[in-house]
Amino acid sequence: MAKTSELESAFDAAIAEVQKSMNTGMTAIGGEVATPYLQQLGDELRVERAKAVERGAVDTEWFQKTVRRLVEWLPETDLTLIAALGRIVRSTPK
Repeated sequence: MAKTSELESAFDAAIAEVQKSMNTGMTAIGGEVATPYLQQLGDELRVERAKAVERGAVDTEWFQKTVRRLVEWLPETDLTLIAALGRIVRSTPK
């Protein structure tokens, strides 16, 4: 099991990155404002954070679905959110 502090830290960093993207007014790949996508992602991260800390691991199925949805709207030039999600999955042992 991953250390709780590693999981918490990884989720907290991803949530902070979502907030930063909202604060900068990120635009989705289709040109629309990304705020609704970012709000949904932030909400999902907060819910999954609590579950993952309790389990001591990230739900792989949740992670895969989340990344697939993210790449549908995330601009190709901004990979910070993908990197933040990568940190979450790396905090869980294989």
